[in-house]
Amino acid sequence: MAALIAVSAAVLMRIALLGLSGGLGATQPFFPAIVLVALYAGWRWGLAPIISGAAFGWWLWGGRYGETLSEDEVASMVIFLISAAITLVVAEALRGAMLSLAQARRERQDAQVRLELVQTAASVGPWEWDIVTDSLHLSASARRNLGLPLDEPIDWPRMNAAFHPDDRQMVLDSIRASVRQGGPCEVEFRLADLSQGERWIHARGEVLQNAAGRSVQMLGLNFDVTSRRRDDERLRESEARFRSLADSAPALMWMSRVDGQREFVNKAYSDFAGIDYETALHLDWRTRLDPRDLPGILKGQIAGEGSRKPFSLEGRYRRADGQMRWLKSFSQPRLNPGGGFDGFIGIAFDITDAKQAEADLAGVNELLAERVQAAVAERDAAQAALFQSQKLEAIGQLTGGVAHDFNNLLTVIIGALDVVDRNPDDLARRQRMIAAAMAAAKRGEKLTQHLLAFARRQPLRPEACPIDRLIAESEGLLRRALGDAYGFHLRLGGGVRNALVDSGQFEAALLNLVVNARDATPAGGEVTIETRPVTLTQAVGDVGPGQYLRVAVRDTGSGMDAATAARAIEPFFTTKPPGEGTGLGLSQVYGFARQSGGSVDIETRPGQGTTVAMLLPIAEAADLTVGGTVIDPVAGQVPSRVLLVEDDSEVAELVEAMLQELGHTVIRAGGVDEALERLEQDAAIDLVLSDVIMPGGRSGVDLAEHLATARPGLPVVLCSGYTGGEQGRAQAGAWPFLSKPFSLDSLARVLTEARAG
Repeated sequence: MAALIAVSAAVLMRIALLGLSGGLGATQPFFPAIVLVALYAGWRWGLAPIISGAAFGWWLWGGRYGETLSEDEVASMVIFLISAAITLVVAEALRGAMLSLAQARRERQDAQVRLELVQTAASVGPWEWDIVTDSLHLSASARRNLGLPLDEPIDWPRMNAAFHPDDRQMVLDSIRASVRQGGPCEVEFRLADLSQGERWIHARGEVLQNAAGRSVQMLGLNFDVTSRRRDDERLRESEARFRSLADSAPALMWMSRVDGQREFVNKAYSDFAGIDYETALHLDWRTRLDPRDLPGILKGQIAGEGSRKPFSLEGRYRRADGQMRWLKSFSQPRLNPGGGFDGFIGIAFDITDAKQAEADLAGVNELLAERVQAAVAERDAAQAALFQSQKLEAIGQLTGGVAHDFNNLLTVIIGALDVVDRNPDDLARRQRMIAAAMAAAKRGEKLTQHLLAFARRQPLRPEACPIDRLIAESEGLLRRALGDAYGFHLRLGGGVRNALVDSGQFEAALLNLVVNARDATPAGGEVTIETRPVTLTQAVGDVGPGQYLRVAVRDTGSGMDAATAARAIEPFFTTKPPGEGTGLGLSQVYGFARQSGGSVDIETRPGQGTTVAMLLPIAEAADLTVGGTVIDPVAGQVPSRVLLVEDDSEVAELVEAMLQELGHTVIRAGGVDEALERLEQDAAIDLVLSDVIMPGGRSGVDLAEHLATARPGLPVVLCSGYTGGEQGRAQAGAWPFLSKPFSLDSLARVLTEARAG
């Protein structure tokens, strides 16, 4: 568009001035157009006026008539083109210079704006003073810092008025000294205007000198340092408060640098050492430490400072008055705002009094412990006396009960033997009396087994027994013991599960529970036996977690209160009238259950009946045995030489007769030492039958253990009615065990077992 306008203007100017006739001035009007277009739009658009001028000149000179140009006209055309090209180049160069100048001017303006923004943001104000003419020039930022108008001239009187009266002379003296000496000037002063509070300005200037060394100009900056001054003041106040607080603390306090050198200590610190502040900063505490604590303190300090973590030390230090005092210190790392380590801050407390109190307390504790020990001894003596009294009472009960039962049994046995002795030829009467005596003896054996079961001294012969089947097979006996006046029910839910128990003892325990239920239930009541498996996930009472069979006998009787139920399993404790009960029933049940690895649980309430349940461990598969062919042990005896070790001569006579009845040859010994002599003298002995409890301090178990080493292939059978403290060893050994009293069949069976093993 610019090129079109310029060309049109050139053509119109030629036509207006000279018309369309003649060739004079045909191209000259286009030179202004070339310059204007090139300056405005660039050299490319500047070609348009050149081309238009050449075409217009050719048209005027004859082209419109189809005439050729003359030599003068061609020369004029060439001169125009060359001149136009030169003009275009010059115009383009001028255009570039103008554009560069405009860009530089814009950049300078932008830089000036940015500088002013930075100066304003940083409160930095440049200023200058022409010393020769005594004229001042302050930037906008410098004026704002001093609170001066932005658009008014500033002279020294106006400048001085901005300074605080108390600081004015100090500022002027500093400036004069700088001008006189030619050095820098740096000063901080307050402003006179206090409408925005006290404000501080920091000014710095440099003096410029001429070749003669005379100061001619000062250039400088000023900036507002009010915030820094206020922060410094707050810091000084904070430090003063901290020092006041630290000096009032009754503990030693200090701060150290990264290199360990202290940079602050409080009054208590220097007072403890008895030195001034500066000396305390460099005090070597190793000179004050007790030599006994020095190695440990040094080791702890090196480790703590090296870790740059909190640590604590404790030791004895010599105070200014010469006393050794216990100090306990705590050191905490100090971190700068960037999280870097700046050293430690520490505090130490005098714990001497606490140490003394601790020692005194230890003495008191020792004295108290002695007194407590004496009191416990007195209590134990009193408890022992009480236990002895209770023991004597229990023994009295036990003696009375056992004497009563055994007197009844002995009456039958003695009477029966007396009748046999008086009527030796009456075969029928003799058989009846012998049967009565044997029955009484069996009852005595049962009574003894019940007593031993309660005391957990009765050896059991546990085997995997199907509990539900045993109960079902005993139903007739249980019904007869219960009588027709009571309802009787079996609810067996144990299934094919087996329990590892002594079947005879189990039947006796179950019979005792049924009889007790009958005696506690009025006529017309009911007794129920229930079995079911239970699983204990945790220990309950005397039993641990595992699988159990619960065998419970429930009655509809009067029940028991808590106090009576708590004593129900005590020996000879009974709620029955005198002469109607021995009090051994539940004791036997409890002893049997505990020996079998289980327990007894009693559930009862007055007026709601009683349930007594035995928890018996279920036998694992490995405990099950398969029965074989039944063999008569008496008929299967092989004559052997048997060493009988028994200290009771009457028992020895009877057992010897029983062994001879089985076809064996018997060698007798009254103790362990005598038995060893017999074994040395007679190497043909085939088997040893020994009582457990023996005189001379050595038991039958000792003899069996000795023979296991000296004669490893020699069978040994142990027997006893009460094994006492040797029961564990006797039961734990691999020797067959025979409980007294025993029959000929039992003796034959155990001898066969020993020979087979």
